[in-house]
Amino acid sequence: MLTSSERRKSLFQADWTLLVTTLVLLCIGITMVHSASSVLSASKFGDPFFYAKRQFLWALLGVAAMLWLSDVDYHRLRAIAPKLAFLAFVFLGVVLIPGIGAVRGGSRAWLGIGSFGIQPSELAKFAIILFLAHYLADAGDRMESFTRGLLPPLLLSLTAVFLIMLEPDLGQSVVLVGAAVVLLFAAGARIRHLLYLAAVGLLGFVALVAAAPYRLDRVTAFLNPWKYPLKEGYQIIQSLYAIGSGGVLGLGLGHSHQKFLYLPEPQTDFIFSILGEELGLIGGVMVLLLFGILVWRGFRTAIYAQDAFGSLLAAGITGMIAIQVLINIGVVTGSIPATGITLPLLSYGGSSLTLMLTGIGVVLNVSKQAVFPVAPKRREIRG
Repeated sequence: MLTSSERRKSLFQADWTLLVTTLVLLCIGITMVHSASSVLSASKFGDPFFYAKRQFLWALLGVAAMLWLSDVDYHRLRAIAPKLAFLAFVFLGVVLIPGIGAVRGGSRAWLGIGSFGIQPSELAKFAIILFLAHYLADAGDRMESFTRGLLPPLLLSLTAVFLIMLEPDLGQSVVLVGAAVVLLFAAGARIRHLLYLAAVGLLGFVALVAAAPYRLDRVTAFLNPWKYPLKEGYQIIQSLYAIGSGGVLGLGLGHSHQKFLYLPEPQTDFIFSILGEELGLIGGVMVLLLFGILVWRGFRTAIYAQDAFGSLLAAGITGMIAIQVLINIGVVTGSIPATGITLPLLSYGGSSLTLMLTGIGVVLNVSKQAVFPVAPKRREIRG
């Protein structure tokens, strides 16, 4: 492990590929938030830049947090991991209290005043990942045992998922479960145990869908959205119209048709649809490649981190981002049933954006202290 002096020196050795990729995606996100929301902003608030200005301010706050945490030794986070997890559980409980938690989009998932608010589930994702990394870093051979190694962190994660499902918010629950599984796998859990959990989780997912009529309607609409063009299938049909009309080159930045109040909330969950319509297949593929680079650099940092805590922390945060991207892209392309989840760094949303950038700042700090392999120097061939 590096000494304090070595850690201070290593702070200048950031993963610049990860940093630049993040900033490029952030700039694309601010641009697309304005483009996607300009019509809605003008009709609702009389200001076409309403959402874009707020996103820009949240981006500044998030970048400041990212740069600050990239210079804070991530080992210091272990001391606050239990406290932050406890605070996240408190917020998850408080948001469920009528009159305190605000209802938006059918979910009691917000704390705040007026249009300003935070989602406790976003804090919970980061807090649970941090705590699990802290706990699993010292698990060692206990991970071979289901009851002593796998069960405690699993129960903690499922408790958070249970509270999030009471809002209800299936999308955030799936992301949290996925990130927890990535951490358990990285910590050395047996594949057999994880497969058992996957089977139980699939049965639980089916039960959750069957228990709520609106979720069952979403699955039915996913199988045949054209059967319900004005109800459950409306969003996915409008999303497919947007992506399909973009073609290879797109209609041009700012020239979307679907943002004219056809596609509901185009600046959040379905921002990739507007991006595909305006920038086409080429623009969509470029954004996916950028996400691929971000995920690659994050897992690369996890592999070469100097200790177990840093490795698990980077793996959990990167896994969370990757799962969220896969779910969002799957929904907007009609590949999976609709569930409300934002596209990291691109979708409008203050708490989502700032906490995502905060997490990337932690990964940057892990990368600064990681021990990456040095490429061998080429020998000169003399004639």
